[in-house]
Amino acid sequence: MSDDATGSATAERGLGNASHGVASFDEDAPSPLRRIQQFFHQNPTAIPAIILIVAVVIFAFVTGGKFFGALNLSLILAQVTLIALLGTAQTLVIITAGIDLSVGAIMVLSSIIMGKLAVDYQVPVVLAFPIGLLTGLLCGLANGILVTALKLPPFIVTLGTWSIYGALITLVSNAATIRSQALDQFAPFLKSMGARIPVGGGAFLMYGSILMIAVAALVWYMLSRTAFGRHVYAIGDDSNAARLSGIQVNHTLVGVYAIAGLLCGIAGWVLIGRVGAVSPLGNQTANLDAITAVVIGGTSLFGGRGSIVGTLFGALIVGVFDSGLSLTGVDPLWRQLTVGALIIIAVAIDQWIRRVSA
Repeated sequence: MSDDATGSATAERGLGNASHGVASFDEDAPSPLRRIQQFFHQNPTAIPAIILIVAVVIFAFVTGGKFFGALNLSLILAQVTLIALLGTAQTLVIITAGIDLSVGAIMVLSSIIMGKLAVDYQVPVVLAFPIGLLTGLLCGLANGILVTALKLPPFIVTLGTWSIYGALITLVSNAATIRSQALDQFAPFLKSMGARIPVGGGAFLMYGSILMIAVAALVWYMLSRTAFGRHVYAIGDDSNAARLSGIQVNHTLVGVYAIAGLLCGIAGWVLIGRVGAVSPLGNQTANLDAITAVVIGGTSLFGGRGSIVGTLFGALIVGVFDSGLSLTGVDPLWRQLTVGALIIIAVAIDQWIRRVSA
């Protein structure tokens, strides 16, 4: 009996040693490259932050310090305000593994509605302004309903609505611009987001930029601190698993597109102030610039990962490259080439980082 017990104990020790051997084999320290991959997976905003810092240092050196001029920095912030607002709207959609190609058209359409009602029909601005915002919300709501009801890819749906909203812009505006003098007479409030606050040394802060930061902060809070935000990430990560866990996927998606449309309506208000007029031809590249900011900012086109802070960094990168290349006298085509290369690199890095969980 004691021999059996001794044999059992010896066998257990042998198994224990064997298991220790397996465990020590599985727990080998990760390679330096693997550590970098894990770091970027846990800190997705680190990459755009590094790109932004490197770009600022290079352009400051190349331009002999002119890049850090107070006026130039103010112009960069004013320039990226609209990109950041639309990028915030686009981030919400892309996190759900969708995309909205109509954000630029919704922005312009909302601004046209505000301006036409206030100036041509002399509707009080206290009504014209919220109706313009409501236009953006309804356009986004239509996108969300079509995506969920028809079960079509968001790319196809929003490509179609982009064309529809673009036609509505021409129909409603009659292809005519509402000039600054008319706005000053009937609706100066619509230009208020273009007003500048002097901050010394020739620098200024645009009211629209303050609004953009406030909107970004609210959306960041919604995504990171509320159940709705957790549902948005869950849907982008795996919509089927989210549905099985009790999340109302369709309702959440409709809400995401509606909020994105409302943000585009707010961007339409800022657009009026930035341009000083209501133009049906304003900001033709806004949609592409917004997607660029989101992708460079680290939000995954495959959904489930991204942040508003990263999008703000992405928008600043676009603005820094525009300003830096302009100050160095480089052909504007190089800006397109550089930003295009950054998009490809950002998506390639995102693919590499995603493998950390594979």
